[in-house]
Amino acid sequence: MKSYTLAHSPDADDIFMYYAVKFGWVGDGYKFFNVAEDIESLNKKALNNFYDISAISFGVYPFIKDEYALLRSAISFGYGYGPKFVKLKGKKLKPNFKVALSGKFTTNALIFKIYYPNARIVYKNFLEIEDAILSGEVDGGVLIHESILTFDDRLEVEKELWDIWVELVGDKPLPLGGMAIRRSLPLIDAINIEDILTKAVKIANSHKKLLANMLIQRGLVRVEDDILERYLSLYANDKSIALSEEQIDAINTLYRLGWEHNLLPFVGDVRDYMIPREYKEIRFV
Repeated sequence: MKSYTLAHSPDADDIFMYYAVKFGWVGDGYKFFNVAEDIESLNKKALNNFYDISAISFGVYPFIKDEYALLRSAISFGYGYGPKFVKLKGKKLKPNFKVALSGKFTTNALIFKIYYPNARIVYKNFLEIEDAILSGEVDGGVLIHESILTFDDRLEVEKELWDIWVELVGDKPLPLGGMAIRRSLPLIDAINIEDILTKAVKIANSHKKLLANMLIQRGLVRVEDDILERYLSLYANDKSIALSEEQIDAINTLYRLGWEHNLLPFVGDVRDYMIPREYKEIRFV
């Protein structure tokens, strides 16, 4: 049985999608060692070709495209929602306000830099951002993961990242995060693993209540069941199973936007960086 490392973030939608693998519901023929780290740690480790399969921010992928293929499943997009730029209620922001972001290579940081070029940015673990705003260390911050539903009532939303995205590119899905797999893996294994992850997300989504209860009982999520249900409805749903043409177009738009602002290496069509699934059919004909 072949073994590979499978890294994901500790937020509820990642855990939800990957624990179908962890619980052995899918994955025959392969053994996966699950690792949970915050998304920016995963982004940085992907830059160093660390894990075999890893959750990443879409914002980091152009920097790792030569070492990793982008998988078509276990994806997160916003549809009228996404990360939130928040501040203390009533606070007026100057053009050069100080803001806390969850990492240099996150998608929200990429979009934020384009929209607020004069902001003074500091990077923090996503769990530390809310306290940094409340203490006055920063003027505002971008909340991600479950924090978008649970932030302190002393804070208010200055700008939704979704609204910024629409202002920049129009009404397209907001690309947030996906999965990447090392190109050094045998191609047949890469294709099989993409199939396993696709099945895992599909099964998890079909048994959402059961799996959510299992995660809560095992203390694997940071929120209560009502918040978890709301959160999973946003980021672990039918649109998380496999990339659609609409989603691929949104990713290409993100990369074109980042390249035009000198923030990303050039990526033409992201389809060219995905696993060539036709290889399996050709080989075993």
